[in-house]
Amino acid sequence: MAQRPDQRTGGPAGLLGTGCEPGGAAGARAAVVDGPYGPYGPPAPYDDPAAGTGPAAGPHLAGRTAEDVLAGYLHQQSADFLRSLRLHRESGPDAEGAGAAARRLRRAARRISATLHTFRPLTEEAWADQLLAELGWLSGTLAREQACAARRDRLMAALTRLTGRTDRPDRPERGTDRAPRTGRGGRADRGAEPAAGTRSTAARTAGARKTETSGTDSGPGSPGPDTDTGSLEGRDTAVPDADAVLAAGAARAGALLDRQLTLARTRAHSAALQALGSSRFHAVADSVAVLASEVPLTRAAADVPAGEALPPLAEQAARRLAEAVGALPLVRAGQPYNAEALADGARQDAPWHQVRVLLRLSRYAQEVLVPEYADPRLTEAALLLEGHRDAAEAAAAAAAAARTPRIAPATAYALGVLHADQRHQVEAARYAFGRVWLSREKALKGVER
Repeated sequence: MAQRPDQRTGGPAGLLGTGCEPGGAAGARAAVVDGPYGPYGPPAPYDDPAAGTGPAAGPHLAGRTAEDVLAGYLHQQSADFLRSLRLHRESGPDAEGAGAAARRLRRAARRISATLHTFRPLTEEAWADQLLAELGWLSGTLAREQACAARRDRLMAALTRLTGRTDRPDRPERGTDRAPRTGRGGRADRGAEPAAGTRSTAARTAGARKTETSGTDSGPGSPGPDTDTGSLEGRDTAVPDADAVLAAGAARAGALLDRQLTLARTRAHSAALQALGSSRFHAVADSVAVLASEVPLTRAAADVPAGEALPPLAEQAARRLAEAVGALPLVRAGQPYNAEALADGARQDAPWHQVRVLLRLSRYAQEVLVPEYADPRLTEAALLLEGHRDAAEAAAAAAAAARTPRIAPATAYALGVLHADQRHQVEAARYAFGRVWLSREKALKGVER
């Protein structure tokens, strides 16, 4: 599916300073997505209008205090944290097992942090704030290696997809004759032109004839024998094919990205190993081990019923999420091929990343209230925003590689195409998120009526 002719491209190569003019067609080759949803596809239909709502409090809150509910959830997550830590230590040289254990470790750390953040008024705030900071440090340190590996795989797959497309069947392969065109002004009306391989022979023949005629005309104004030959050879010089330039630069661009991201992954792996062996990490593990048996909560948490204390705090998290989503340009993002996300900037992506964090807090708060229920729309929206972040970071990596000194123009062009492709994935994720969120709001309004 080719890019629409009225779509703004804003040449990414010009934005990256790779030698093309801003607003040109340097990134037009990458301005191709498989429909307005990109790789995410249309949002899944929901037949139940109340599927995105869910009860404010589950039946397990009845007759229990806030301390019982929070302590039980934190005991479960801290036990999962310690179990994952043991699996990580036992994995040894098994990289796959260590990666799976690290993901489970981060999963438990995120849920502990989110619970302490959302229900902070019911905990000892000084202790909760300290553990929050340490868990954030640990989760961020462990995430870097996996992020570098996923970013490399994403960019390599995108390069393969962009250079392996056959969406222009009318273009002949290199080394073959061009297909004749019919119609007014076409080649078929003017007669068949000589093939590319015979143009040099025709040029030599024309030069020879010109030489013979110039021998009888000795005027000073008569052209030399090489004049027509040069003009024919000059006409034979064509503009390089964009697909050929992209294919030539993609291999070098892939090698450059692989080298940079592999180096970043190696450094992140070393930093993770160093962090896991530090005294700081052991202090975090000791705090989580204490959390598995005793949760420092306030006295009010032991007296107030869970149905009265927990739902208002979870509703506050949902309200912050709704306010952050309301500040997003969903109307603009809801228009297919709006090209708004082509401009690469952290300022533009920051509100969407903030919504992703708030969405995670709201989902984890819902797990505390209703562990047996998961809002399908929140889950789908979270996956879309995860893809949005991955595409934005991949585009930033392509932009950083394009700023490498002394790279070939074809390599810079391929990186510009790759950058534009990933920014279009950002646009597709925003479009799909808007559709999912608006369908959730309609379901909520229908239930309230």
